[in-house]
Amino acid sequence: MGEIGHGGIEIVERIMDPKEAKEKIKGLPQVPIRSQIANEVIGIAYGFFSPLQGFMGKADVDGVCKNMRLANGVLWSIPIVFDMSNDEIQQYGVKAGAKVVLTYTDNPMALFEVEEVFEYDKEEMCQAVYGTKDPKHPGCARTYAYKDKFVGGKITLVNRPKINPPFEPYFIPPLQMRQIFKEKGWKRVVAHQTRNVPHTGHEWLMKGAWLQAYGELPIDKPYVGVLVNAIIGEKRKGDYIDEAIILTQDELRKSGYFGDHNHLTSLTFWDMRYAGPKEAVFHAILRTNLGLTHHMFGRDHAGVGTYYGPYDAHILLESVKNDLAITPVYSMNWLYCPHCGEVTSEGLCNHKKEWQKFSGTLIRSIVDDGVKPPRLIFRPEVFDLVMECAEKYGFGSPFVTDEYLQKRTPVFVIPPLQ
Repeated sequence: MGEIGHGGIEIVERIMDPKEAKEKIKGLPQVPIRSQIANEVIGIAYGFFSPLQGFMGKADVDGVCKNMRLANGVLWSIPIVFDMSNDEIQQYGVKAGAKVVLTYTDNPMALFEVEEVFEYDKEEMCQAVYGTKDPKHPGCARTYAYKDKFVGGKITLVNRPKINPPFEPYFIPPLQMRQIFKEKGWKRVVAHQTRNVPHTGHEWLMKGAWLQAYGELPIDKPYVGVLVNAIIGEKRKGDYIDEAIILTQDELRKSGYFGDHNHLTSLTFWDMRYAGPKEAVFHAILRTNLGLTHHMFGRDHAGVGTYYGPYDAHILLESVKNDLAITPVYSMNWLYCPHCGEVTSEGLCNHKKEWQKFSGTLIRSIVDDGVKPPRLIFRPEVFDLVMECAEKYGFGSPFVTDEYLQKRTPVFVIPPLQ
């Protein structure tokens, strides 16, 4: 028996040997794909999305939307779908039983074995996943942009992605990740989901979760680790640049705020849906497959705007936790209390009138100004590295700009098939 992932099902990597791949894909229609689909091909092929073996068919999409379960009964919260226009379906001969090659950056990436072509109501999908049909919700906007039909079927990677600097050390697939945990001797590992540069509120979220995860374990060895799993995907103007996110998260370990014995940084390719509670469940599934035992969930996890209550994710996770092989670690809001002179949490000290929230807008304005903030707000090593990343990778800014979107080095490419 191999490594067991979400749903109690063995994790399988769907990756073909390049020599075999050349023969298997010879003469097949080649279908170019966008970055979202390429990210999801990686998620499926390496087992991040286990037990999925491909893009969902109608029964799975229907089950996820109506019952939050795949057709086989396994808990799942967000449809993973492959969309095509009617013209593309006709052009590439896509139908049940057909095989096509998915290409990215002009090279073959995956074999797609088509099992069905189907339609699904996009408004129904939005209401089910996001709890709203509002096209201003970024997840709804993504869903409404899907093309005419959906194609379900298994995918197999025929060409491994080439991860570009500085990201290559941080791409650690599930089977490799589990081996690292064994080598470190970690009995429990708690996940920190992020798409941000870390301020001290994030740091204390991790440290608080580490303490909670330790529980009753003896303290003679470092049995518990924190895995920062940064989400790398489609960027919007104003987001932190990917290079700054991944490097500053690791800097907390390098600068000694954590250590090799209890901290590791990695990445997952995924385009955020901002689905709040449903995305929290998806994150729990994803990190289960990575081999983690615990997952921290703070205030407004994966939410956007005012679509969800601050602790809706906690409520939904509690209702399904018996179907998860990972323990949620819940956290309230982390704040700075000038009276205590330290980071605190809602309800911890009694100086509510003095509390200062770690506002994302405030933190970003501090970074934009380029003036080093107090170390109780931002670790100086982290702040300095943000500024370095701005110059080295961000064309002068640590935030995504039009220039960055146009000129950045892609996180990964698909090389020519050897």
